Amino acid sequence: MARMNEHFLKLTSSYLFSEIAKRVNTYKETHPEADIIKMGIGDVTLPLPEACIKAFHEAVDEMARAETFKGYGPEQGYPFLREAIAEGDYRSRGVEIDAEEIFISDGAKSDTANFQDLFSSDAKIAIQDPVYPVYIDTNVMAGRTGVFRNGRYEGVVYLPCVPENDFLPDPPKEKVDVVYLCYPNNPTGAVAPRDYLALWVEYARRHDAIILFDGAYEAFIRDPEIPRSIYEIPGAREVAVEFRSFSKTAGFTGTRCAYTVVPKECRVKDGEGRFHSLHDLWFRRQSTKFNGVSYPVQRAAAAVYTPEGQAQVHANIAYYMENARIFREALLGLGYACTGGENSPYIWVETGTDSWEFFQILLERAQVVCTPGAGFGKSGEGFVRFSAFNFREHVEEAARRISTVFSGATP
Repeated sequence: MARMNEHFLKLTSSYLFSEIAKRVNTYKETHPEADIIKMGIGDVTLPLPEACIKAFHEAVDEMARAETFKGYGPEQGYPFLREAIAEGDYRSRGVEIDAEEIFISDGAKSDTANFQDLFSSDAKIAIQDPVYPVYIDTNVMAGRTGVFRNGRYEGVVYLPCVPENDFLPDPPKEKVDVVYLCYPNNPTGAVAPRDYLALWVEYARRHDAIILFDGAYEAFIRDPEIPRSIYEIPGAREVAVEFRSFSKTAGFTGTRCAYTVVPKECRVKDGEGRFHSLHDLWFRRQSTKFNGVSYPVQRAAAAVYTPEGQAQVHANIAYYMENARIFREALLGLGYACTGGENSPYIWVETGTDSWEFFQILLERAQVVCTPGAGFGKSGEGFVRFSAFNFREHVEEAARRISTVFSGATP
């Protein structure tokens, strides 16, 4: 009989968002009349921008004609999209990235999960806490951690993101091999100033570490002083890989398209101390395990960089950020301390109570769904996350309900 990968047995009971869905469905079974507003999972609600839809249709029509039909495409992505990204997201902002350093994928979740394939099983990892669960769970599956005790996995260096450090933990005093950073941060909504990212780049260069930088929410940054890419920091090309996504930026959560930037200067060592190109390793991995994103989807993604696409994407982002402002102000009015909602679509709220208990109270008394902070890690206890990805009327109604339920209550 085949034996299982026993590292899966170390995983906690279920994936966070699966557990939330389970609890919401249980409540709906006993309260079928409930009008539940979901502000937990970060799924978009507005349709794809018109420019993307137009390009999508045109590409599908191409697939209907023999002379324009496309079969297998390049695993790394079509040149038209890679070049559009290099120009639109980097060179136009003063950051030099070559199109060949960009790898198109079906999601930042997939890429951040799969990228750890490139590192040795004994690589020491550092992870922010609270953190997007995929970073830690995939390393558990790969055998890089010990067992789960007292809310954390043994063998992992945790970087607590707490109010005392403004959710910006310092680099560890010890040496680690791989660091996961996410800014604007999911779940806390915090953003990273330039000098803070420079600290991490300097740390990585000093210790020959690699930074896996999740910038999936960079399009929501409003403050011009906040870097949109880690490559704005001198030296980052040698030590950092950047993940980005069209999911929240352009509403591609159901369409699936993202990209990862692996600069050619980025290197890792083998067991004998010899350096190897991380770019070449990722190229080899993707060529072997991935057949690329469909041609119509890539054409739709490329339309984001047209003048019409940019205007429509910015309008959608502005809509969600107004949602965040409305909801954040309602929470502040109730006396809750909040982070995010200004340069991020997420609002991180300090409740001072058990986060799953608060989740349940909110569900039962207001029929509003949030994400319990404890599901993101030990340092997330006492907090909950709200998502601004929703329709305006739902956000306003959720704010009204919460204000009614908690008005006069001690936060």
